[in-house]
Amino acid sequence: MGRRIARSIAAGSPLCSTTSPVPRPGSPEPAMLRGIRSAIERIFQAMAAVSAFASIAIPACNEAERIGACLAALAVQRDLHGSPLSADAFEILVFANNCTDDTVAVAERIARLLPQRVVVAEECLPREMSNAGWARKRAMDLAIDRLKKFGNGRVVMTTDADSCVSPTWVCSNLCELAKGVDCVAGYVDAAPSEIVMLGRGFLQRGRLEDTYLRLVAEIVARCDPRPHDPWPNHRVSSGASLAVTVEAYRAIGGLPARPLGEDAALTASLEEAGFKVRHSLDVTVQTSCRLSGRATGGAADTMQRRLTDLDAPCDEDLEPALHLTRRALCRSFFRRAWRGDFDADTFSARVAIPPYLIPRLRAEEATFLEAWEAISVASSALSERRTLRPSELPREISAARLVLAALRTESPTTTTFPSGRHDREGSGETELA
Repeated sequence: MGRRIARSIAAGSPLCSTTSPVPRPGSPEPAMLRGIRSAIERIFQAMAAVSAFASIAIPACNEAERIGACLAALAVQRDLHGSPLSADAFEILVFANNCTDDTVAVAERIARLLPQRVVVAEECLPREMSNAGWARKRAMDLAIDRLKKFGNGRVVMTTDADSCVSPTWVCSNLCELAKGVDCVAGYVDAAPSEIVMLGRGFLQRGRLEDTYLRLVAEIVARCDPRPHDPWPNHRVSSGASLAVTVEAYRAIGGLPARPLGEDAALTASLEEAGFKVRHSLDVTVQTSCRLSGRATGGAADTMQRRLTDLDAPCDEDLEPALHLTRRALCRSFFRRAWRGDFDADTFSARVAIPPYLIPRLRAEEATFLEAWEAISVASSALSERRTLRPSELPREISAARLVLAALRTESPTTTTFPSGRHDREGSGETELA
């Protein structure tokens, strides 16, 4: 517990340089040289990444049964080549809040076994702040304060006390950040030993949803590509796996204070402020499938509802494939119109919004996301949403595959602009302008 924090290697030092020999102009680069160059750059990128000292914030309320496994997963972190990370690469802060069990005692006992520095902070939050969102905010703020104290910390990460991160979680987060993004949202899986115990029907529902989510992520990435968050990626921002630079975190005033959905609010606030968020499939974590959680309306409540009704509605952002494709294409064209690369009047006419709306939003100095939200509300073609049920997913999976087959043959810039007219009922076709 008393380990001193070692100085990290500066990203700009010779050791972390990514410079490599460049072939003479006009000469083709042999395939072998390209492979060697790529391997060297990956090695240097990993070396630069693990030099960035990080603090990992874990909010915990009555987690005596699970905090041990959570900490153990962090104790065995390694780099992308299999070597254990230095014990000084990161510290762990367990924020035990409003606990009435042995969470603190268990965390302190496990902490004495870990090579990393582990700080266990205990606090009783007032009733109005005694929720998952405020607890994570307090935990991350304390972690930021400690990074400031030591002077060399640049990254704060967070996971849940009922989750176990993958062995390369820390390094994979840092490698993604080293590519120039400001925040990394990792991919969250259900703990296999727990999800299978919920029954065949629940597992089958999850398989259908995961299949559709993967297709949806690719559709969105192809229709409205973001250079910093390319496919393959995902579309979930979960507190079970988030990493953010100290600079970006401070710039938005920290984690948004709300009892529920603070994780998605963080990435939304970062994007609103112009920071880059990467949804990485290389950063993974397994989380529990418990049916009684701390947050009312949170993941546990959702799982309980779906276990009771296997055909209960999916998440609200899972809409029919053709509707979703139209929305993503419209957002891509609006992105171009917002920056002046596509005629705003033409866009307004196609989505049936008043021609004065975009100029007014510009005059109000709205951000892109604020403007897109206003457009989505004003346009009848975009405001309509229909949440899917699992029984509808096989049909939508087939539709999504057909959409992707078409999208993979053309670039987003040549995709036809979708009209504001609705999909032909039952035809499986979308009218295009």
